[in-house]
Amino acid sequence: MKSSLSSQERSKDHRKQIRLILPFLGWLFLSGLPVTGYPQQAGTKVSLVTVGPGTELYSAFGHSVLWFSNPETGLDLAFNYGTFSFQTDNFYVKFLRGTLPYKLDAGQLAPQVHHWMAENRTVSEQVLNLSPDRKERLLALLSENYRPENREYKYLFFYDNCATRLQDVLVEAVGDSLRYEGYTQDSLSFRQWIDRYAYRQNPWADFGMDLAIGTPADEIATPMQATFLPDNLSKAYEGATTYRDGEWVPLVAATNTLFTAAPAPARGWLTPTVLFWLLAGLTLVLTWWQRKRQKIDYTFDRLLFGICGLAGCFLLILWFATDHGVTAGNWDVLWACPLLIPMSFYLSPKKKIAWLQLALIGYGVLLLAATINLEKHNLVLLPILLILIIRVYYINNSQSQLPTI
Repeated sequence: MKSSLSSQERSKDHRKQIRLILPFLGWLFLSGLPVTGYPQQAGTKVSLVTVGPGTELYSAFGHSVLWFSNPETGLDLAFNYGTFSFQTDNFYVKFLRGTLPYKLDAGQLAPQVHHWMAENRTVSEQVLNLSPDRKERLLALLSENYRPENREYKYLFFYDNCATRLQDVLVEAVGDSLRYEGYTQDSLSFRQWIDRYAYRQNPWADFGMDLAIGTPADEIATPMQATFLPDNLSKAYEGATTYRDGEWVPLVAATNTLFTAAPAPARGWLTPTVLFWLLAGLTLVLTWWQRKRQKIDYTFDRLLFGICGLAGCFLLILWFATDHGVTAGNWDVLWACPLLIPMSFYLSPKKKIAWLQLALIGYGVLLLAATINLEKHNLVLLPILLILIIRVYYINNSQSQLPTI
């Protein structure tokens, strides 16, 4: 029985690994398909296919592809700007630094739709009302971009991704007969757009992203920039018009739902807000107990300072050693200060160090300054700052009872 269970567990792990890499293997195969040599006919259909958000972080914001199809000629190509290769040299280093090249791929749509259905993601199609010559120009441009020397590009989540690229090629290929303004329904910052997706679907992912990205994310996205989200690109296409047969007509001729996702299960109750307020309450109880018993112990503080200090080191690396474009200017380093790491080593319940008290006072000032980031974190930062302020007060107060060295 023991060996049987072990075999089942291994089988589940293998299936899980296969499910994770299958889409990428599929893209490697499909990327070899030709994208030229298909004769254009009046029956050729060009569609923007929009995929709804998934449950995984990489799929939380949706996806877009541009699909050319014609059953009579055999044309079936879905152009996708959201792929990359695991075979890239120094893959993980480039991924972390934001220098991993993404590329344009082209393949049949049906295998991709089946994958999105398996992930329970809504898939919709917007058929574009383009004349045959505009379809030809659009396909020719994408075919040129698909050439091996052209298909790679520097991916930037906010500014240059799978959705914005489809906007750019449409404007370039059809711009002389296109009235297109981008997404004009709302005016929000990049961070606010993220909150609309990540905060509601996965509060932990939202907290992590808010922690990692800096002040560039607080800029208001222009109508053209707001289309970095596939849903916004879809709505921008809806609001556009194109000149055809002597008149201006809607760019989107028809909208079809290819698959409707089932309702997502309710998320867990343990969100960052709940966890950090629980920790703040426990910290307050611990501090009250230590003060009442006149017990001086910095074990908790060493752990707390160490975690915050390491977080600060990570933020500085993202700020100065990566090229993501949005991780600079991150003022969370005010409370997640890397200097907390050496300070934690000098905390001693037996002796007082004069400079350490001055450093703690200075850090207290930084904590007050860090309150400017409360809105950035949807107020999740409030209990974190409260924990740190309580412990800084406790350390300073208890240090005054120790002999000076």
